[in-house]
Amino acid sequence: MNEKSANGILSTTIEKVRDLVDVSTIIGEPMNLPEGITIIPISKVTYGFASGGSDFPSKNNVELFGGAGGAGITINPVAFLVIKDGDVSIRHIVSNDNAAERAVTMIPEMFDKVVNLADKIKKDKDQSAEETAE
Repeated sequence: MNEKSANGILSTTIEKVRDLVDVSTIIGEPMNLPEGITIIPISKVTYGFASGGSDFPSKNNVELFGGAGGAGITINPVAFLVIKDGDVSIRHIVSNDNAAERAVTMIPEMFDKVVNLADKIKKDKDQSAEETAE
C-alpha cells in the first residue's frame, strides 16, 4: 500500500474538518441583551474519520493507487450559560439520557437554591433578632 497516498487522503480530510470546527463552535459568541443579561451558547461536537486505499497491480511497473477518505460532523446545541448581575446559571436545552448525568447537571442549580435558602433564613433570623432587641 502506498502510505504517502493514504496519509495524504487522511491529512486532507482532517485539514478540511479543522477548517469547519473551531472552539467558537463549541462555546459560542456571547450575546448581550439590553437587560444586562449575557447568553453564551454551548454545543456538543462529534466527528468521525474514515480513509482507505489500495495499490493495484500493474503490468507496466507503474504504481497505481486508489483511495478515498471522508468525515462526518454533528453539532448539537446542548445548553446556554446565562450571566445576570454576576450570577452564572446553565440552562440545558436537551434532555439527559441517564440518571447520573441528570444528577451531575442538577448540582449547580441545587447548590444555588440551598445557598439562597440559607441566606433567606439568616436574613429572617437577623431581622427577628433586631425586632426583639427593639
